[in-house]
Amino acid sequence: MKKKIALIIGITGQDGSYLSELLINKGYEVHGLVRRSSSFNRSRIQQFFDSKYYLKGGVKKNFFLHYGDLIDSASINLILDRIRPNEIYNLGAQSHVGISFENPEYTSNVNGLGTLRLFEAVKSLNLKCKIYQASTSEIFGKVSEIPQNENTPFRPRSPYAISKLYSHWMGVNYRESYGMFISNGILFNHESPRRGENFVTRKITIGAVSIKLGLQNELFLGNLEAKRDWGYAKDYVEAMWLMLQQKKPDDFVIATGKSHTVKYFCKLVFDLLSLDYRKYVISDNRYFRPSEVDDLEGDYTKAYKILGWKPKTSLEELAKIMIDHDMKLINKK
Repeated sequence: MKKKIALIIGITGQDGSYLSELLINKGYEVHGLVRRSSSFNRSRIQQFFDSKYYLKGGVKKNFFLHYGDLIDSASINLILDRIRPNEIYNLGAQSHVGISFENPEYTSNVNGLGTLRLFEAVKSLNLKCKIYQASTSEIFGKVSEIPQNENTPFRPRSPYAISKLYSHWMGVNYRESYGMFISNGILFNHESPRRGENFVTRKITIGAVSIKLGLQNELFLGNLEAKRDWGYAKDYVEAMWLMLQQKKPDDFVIATGKSHTVKYFCKLVFDLLSLDYRKYVISDNRYFRPSEVDDLEGDYTKAYKILGWKPKTSLEELAKIMIDHDMKLINKK
């Protein structure tokens, strides 16, 4: 049986690294799109440069990186034509909601038009591949119902969410107009030790561990009452893969079905470290967004029925995984 070839855009990110592990373990040849920069940002995928991923003579096997960018059509076309992948996972994005208010044009160019460039390249090259498009729960925005499912109206409230909604509908449009296999994964918040340190869950675990070790005395956060449905990224990349194993493309909500406030997550993390979060956590207006999303909670019923997917890791287990990692990380530093 011929080995499947997958292209992951955004391979150096949290999801890209976990997805790479999953696909390589399933026997895929994995290719990743990376942006050229003056410094390497490959800590999450460093394991793939170990000796077991090389043949004799120093030739790589199963894992390859290519320089390219979603804002550069030429690089996308060149890489796609060279690789001719069976599956494409578009995880590339400016993914921080807060930063999108400060950089709306860049966010829209990468997240929105970048996706359009990818779809156009696949169409023009006549590639017969399956595409996973990373959507987000942020497109629900000012929600009209709780929980949210695939039929809940979209009311985005940030440049990030609006750019992602553009990508989402482009996926639907190219699927219906040109018969392309494009599945949108509407993923709710998913965290891990590989989450960027400027995201709230990671800010909390790193901050709490630093306080426990006596390295800082306070932790400044934004809106403590915002509610989110948090899952484990390692569980969620399996859902991405499952979407592309179906006979027909579709859109799926991936979530845990449970939402908690930022304050609850703070309490959970600090309790695990035998600390009282109220003594250390400060809500600071500087970290509030111009428009807030109050309550995101996903209904993954469709994913369970069609994909056979369900979350495996509880929020408590996830918090422990992140705390253990950050304790080792900070002690090492």
